[in-house]
Amino acid sequence: MMSSSRPSLVAIRVWDLPTRLFHWLLAATIVGSVVSAKIGGNAMIWHFRFGYLVLALLAFRLVWGLIGGRWSRFASFLYAPATVLRYLRGASRSDEHHEVGHNPLGSFSVFALLGFLVLQVAAGLVADDEIANVGPLNRFVSGALARQATHWHKDYGEWIILALVALHVAAVLFYLLAKGRNLVGPMVAGDKMLPAGTPASADGAASRLLALVVAALCAAAAFWVAGLGG
Repeated sequence: MMSSSRPSLVAIRVWDLPTRLFHWLLAATIVGSVVSAKIGGNAMIWHFRFGYLVLALLAFRLVWGLIGGRWSRFASFLYAPATVLRYLRGASRSDEHHEVGHNPLGSFSVFALLGFLVLQVAAGLVADDEIANVGPLNRFVSGALARQATHWHKDYGEWIILALVALHVAAVLFYLLAKGRNLVGPMVAGDKMLPAGTPASADGAASRLLALVVAALCAAAAFWVAGLGG
């Protein structure tokens, strides 16, 4: 009798708890930011609060991308052009583990979303709608730059982020319906069924405590920025 060469699958921790919390908090905060902006009026108070929360979350993710669990680190999904080409040809090497964290195409989506969110928050911090809403860093920039930032924040920036979010959701649905791969479950529970021996992300008490300290520092920094508006 011939033995099967198919590797056995076991639960591997891919997404550590801090990354999962960041992901879902960011998703909820983006929704809150868009809704509060559309309502306007008194809801703009919440729009600013959501903006400061996004600022803290992005700061946390930038730090956690350097010191977090293996598959949360930017180094795990910052691919060289040759690696991307191999992936597109379906010739990825087994040691590249593209099926574990973010694959080369998914990494583009992640970096694009993070980058445009940073730009959107930066624009909001210096914006002035010349009615009642002024970003806390507005006094540090020229009037011309503030007007350009306001236009970007209220128009192009918002639509680009919505488009990237829609693309992200579409990709998740594509993998689920066309390839039978549930990407949401691992981002909730943290584990993926993968071949035994696949490297796992650290997600123990020490890692989570470190994340808590980083999150507290990032929240304090965002609170300090908010206070610069006087």
